[in-house]
Amino acid sequence: MMMRIATFANSDQMITSSLRTQATMATLQVQEASGLKSGYLADYGADTQHVVNLQVSVTRSQSYIDAATLADSKVQVMYSAVGQVSDIVTSLRSALSAASSSSSTATASAISSAQQLLQQMAGVLNTQYDGQYLFGGARTSTAAVDTSTFATGAGSLTTVDTSYYRGDSELASVRVSDAQSVTYGVTADDSAFEKVMRVLKYVANSSTLSGSDITSALAVADAAVDDVATVQAKISNAASRIESAKSQQTEYKSYAESLATDLTSVDVAAVTAQLSTYQAQLTASYTAISKIQSLNLASYLR
Repeated sequence: MMMRIATFANSDQMITSSLRTQATMATLQVQEASGLKSGYLADYGADTQHVVNLQVSVTRSQSYIDAATLADSKVQVMYSAVGQVSDIVTSLRSALSAASSSSSTATASAISSAQQLLQQMAGVLNTQYDGQYLFGGARTSTAAVDTSTFATGAGSLTTVDTSYYRGDSELASVRVSDAQSVTYGVTADDSAFEKVMRVLKYVANSSTLSGSDITSALAVADAAVDDVATVQAKISNAASRIESAKSQQTEYKSYAESLATDLTSVDVAAVTAQLSTYQAQLTASYTAISKIQSLNLASYLR
């Protein structure tokens, strides 16, 4: 059977097919380069909402992870600071025990040590992290402790005195999931810290210490040691809960990212193979088009 000389229809059809092949190749080239099925959510069809939900989940989990990381850093600094408070109380107890010998020199040394330790204690309770005071509750821009007036005048071992405190009663907390918040804060007027400040003030402002004074001061210091240990244990527990929640969010984020990847990514090796096939088809199409377009009446009549 002889081929018709009128080739326009065939030529047009082959050109249209070649253009479609080129468009498909362009899409595959983008997929090969990016590893994604498309850069537009609308192209995912029925999976679009799933992809959006997963992306939102990943973003939300990352925000919880970031918040937990910051809170964990603060907790570590607070834990270290409370450890310093424990050291201060231990030093005071040692000085008071030495003074219990009724030696005037030892008594004077205990008073001098208390004066120094009181200022050191104020510095510890005014610990900052990232420019924020950690023991002042919500008043993170104001120093939690001011001893300018507190450190003067006679002290008392029996009367609670938090006049040094400049913060509020709000405890720091962090949201680590949609349904969980972890409270990790402690304020400088906590009873444990107040006992330490009280006994330090009493000893620091004493002109002399009798045996009964020392015994009473040691009793308050001993109670403070136990209370400070309790505070440190609470902070440690909060740190553990924050780290656990952070780990859970990290795992969930990884899982959500994996699901999103399954929906949006392509098999690059498979795409490369497809590109090779389409390239061969396109080359064949160009060859055929060139052959058809070279046909004319004169060539046929020759």
